Amino acid sequence: MRKMLISNKTACILVLTLLTASACSSGYELPEMPDGVQTVSLLGDTLYTPELDPQLSEEYGDSVQTALQEYRRDPENAESLIWLGRRAAYLGEYREAIETFTEGIFKHPDDPRMYRHRGHRYLTLRMFDRAIADFESAAELMRNMEDRVEPDGLPNDQNQPTSTLKSNVWYHKGLAHYVQAEYPAAIDAYENALELDLTQDMRIATLYWYYMALRRDGQVEKAGRAISEISEDIEVIENEAYLNLLLVFNGVFRAERLMETTEDALQNATLGYGIGNWHYMNGREERAIDIWEQVYDEGNWPAFGYIAAEAELARMRD
Repeated sequence: MRKMLISNKTACILVLTLLTASACSSGYELPEMPDGVQTVSLLGDTLYTPELDPQLSEEYGDSVQTALQEYRRDPENAESLIWLGRRAAYLGEYREAIETFTEGIFKHPDDPRMYRHRGHRYLTLRMFDRAIADFESAAELMRNMEDRVEPDGLPNDQNQPTSTLKSNVWYHKGLAHYVQAEYPAAIDAYENALELDLTQDMRIATLYWYYMALRRDGQVEKAGRAISEISEDIEVIENEAYLNLLLVFNGVFRAERLMETTEDALQNATLGYGIGNWHYMNGREERAIDIWEQVYDEGNWPAFGYIAAEAELARMRD
C-alpha cells in the first residue's frame, strides 16, 4: 500500500490510501519527482505545484476534504473518484489527480470519463502521447453513448456548464496533437467536436484552435471560411479571450487592443499565445517568439496557452 499526499497553503494535509495495483496494472507509472515538483517543461525547467491565492487555496482545500469524505464513504463509486481527482487538480496536484483517475480506470475500465480526465492531466504534465492514448480510449468507449453535459468543478458566473463529455474528449485530443505540430490529427479531432451540438462557448474555443491548426497546416482558405461568421454580436459566458482572438484573426479587432496586461494569468497566457501565433502566421516570427517568451516568463505553466507557447519555443530550439 502507498499514501497520496495533497497539500495547500492553508496547511490542509489529506492522506488517502489507494490500491497500488491500480497504478501498477496500468503500466503508466509516473516518473519520480522531488516533493513539490509536478513535471519538467519541454524546455527542461522544473515545474512546481502552482502557488494559489490564499482564499482560493482555502476554498479548494475544503472542496478536496469534501471529495475525500465522499470517496471514503464509497471508494468504488465512479463519481466520487472523478471528483476527488478533479479537486486535487484544482489544487495543482496533477500527479495525484492522475493516480486517482488511474484507480478509477482500474475500477471502472468501461467509463470513458476516467480516460477523459486522466488524459487532460497528462496533457498538463506534458505527457502528450499518454494523453492522446487516453482520449482515444475515451472516444472508443463513448462511441455508442449519448453525449452528456459535463458539470463544472469551477462554475462560471452564470453557473452554467458549457461543455460535454464528447466535446471535451475531442477538444483536448486536438490540443494534444496541436502542441506537437501534428496538425492533420488536430484538425480531425476538432472537426469531430464541431459535429456535436456545442454551446456557443465550446464552439468558439474549438474554432479558435481549429483555425490555427488549419493555418499551420497551410489550409488558409478553409481556415478563413471556418471563422467567417464570427462577429462582435456573439455572446459567450467564459471564452471571451478566444472570441476576441478570432475577431483579430478576422480583422475586426486590432491585435494591440488585446495586449494590455490583465490580472488574469490564464487570460494573459491565452491572449499571449494567440497574438504571438497571429504574428507568426503572418510572417513576423521574431515578434511571435518575443511574445511567446513573455508568456513563458510569466510562469503560468498549467494554462493551455502557456503549453502551446512553450512547445513553439522548444521546437525552435531543437
